[in-house]
Amino acid sequence: MTPRPSFGIMTAPMQVDYRDIVEVWREADAIPEIEHAWLFDHLMPIGGDPAGPILEGWTLLSALAAQTERLRLGVLVSSNRFRPPAMLAKIATTVDIVSGGRLDVGIGAGSRPSHPLARREYDAHGLPYLDADGAVDRLAESLTVIRRLWTESEPFDFHGRHIDLTGAFGNPKPVQRPHPPIMIGGRSSRVLRLVAEHADLWNIPGGGDIAELAERSALLDRYCAEIGRDRATITRSIHLQVSYDHPETTRAAIATAVGAGFGHIVLGLPDPYPAGVARWVADELVAPELS
Repeated sequence: MTPRPSFGIMTAPMQVDYRDIVEVWREADAIPEIEHAWLFDHLMPIGGDPAGPILEGWTLLSALAAQTERLRLGVLVSSNRFRPPAMLAKIATTVDIVSGGRLDVGIGAGSRPSHPLARREYDAHGLPYLDADGAVDRLAESLTVIRRLWTESEPFDFHGRHIDLTGAFGNPKPVQRPHPPIMIGGRSSRVLRLVAEHADLWNIPGGGDIAELAERSALLDRYCAEIGRDRATITRSIHLQVSYDHPETTRAAIATAVGAGFGHIVLGLPDPYPAGVARWVADELVAPELS
């Protein structure tokens, strides 16, 4: 039997007010059909006014964790280029504690250089920008370090090509044991190998050719088989942008994604948010799929 899909929302924290996001998340927290909620991880806007307002994702996530009670929550997905992995492990642990164990940790190699509005934020914040191969290599090391900080009971050293730690230790540990679920976002072959090795969830943006997404999922299956991992232990997640004016288009995209094996649906909410948008999502988009 095909598992029942789970549905969540994503509110990109750019070009909007903090209070607007809080209102949407609090509303969603009271609606059982919406099971998870997400932010994104950018430091400058990638849509709308390039000089417009944007809030930092993990800081905002901690605030939202303190103001919700039920939703699972996360960042879709963190750029591994933004924060040293030991620091990210500490941040994520803090959010897991604040939320009472509701965190899913999203992480990826970082924005592609082909997106100029994403590329500029590295230069603007003095952050190094590794090439694609270097970014994936660093992600592999980061995933190893983060997991060890969450689980090991003694300090350890780690001397990799990109990460060098001496006396690394995480205390306290996350609420969730052995650690919060890890979501890796991306579509390249090298990232999918890391998904097979490390992830509990795999996320990919929707809106394109579903056959290509299904092909990526099949490749992940192959990598799982190569290392002896059950493919069913990795949840397939997809991000779909919502159309308020044409909900039938969004419903069709949801049905197609679910039919292709994506059981974790993240519905991106464009701003400005209509009044009662979470209830609208549940009634117009989620209920038809679950009925």
